[in-house]
Amino acid sequence: MARPKSQTAALMASPEDIEAEFYEALQRGDIERLMAVWSDDEEIICVHPGGPRVIGPLAVRATFEALFAEGPVNVRPAQVRRVQAAGCAVHNLLERVEVLTAEGPLTAWVLATNVYVKGALGWRLVAHHASGGSSEEPPEISEAPPVLH
Repeated sequence: MARPKSQTAALMASPEDIEAEFYEALQRGDIERLMAVWSDDEEIICVHPGGPRVIGPLAVRATFEALFAEGPVNVRPAQVRRVQAAGCAVHNLLERVEVLTAEGPLTAWVLATNVYVKGALGWRLVAHHASGGSSEEPPEISEAPPVLH
């Protein structure tokens, strides 16, 4: 039985807690657990790799129900970059997705951004945006090192 969000909020006191719960729910194919991390806001947004922008809890739920109809998603977050300000956190990360194909297991890499907002019930996910996957781990480009002359 799914816990009400008010009880769940106490267990997920940080954006990192919500993120861990989100990916655990994906790995288990647990729609109730997954939806518990989302805000109750009618304007929540989800973009699956190569898909359209999905807005609102009912539409977001429907996309994950369709995804879970194929079974749990073997996805693990990696290389998380975090930016946090008062009441808002943005995490940009790589998702390592293991896919079983007729040719055997394959790894796909997806760039994703998760946005969290702190409200009355604690931190909640308000946006998840995932890019198209790649079979190669994408490079990370940061500031160029200073050049000595």
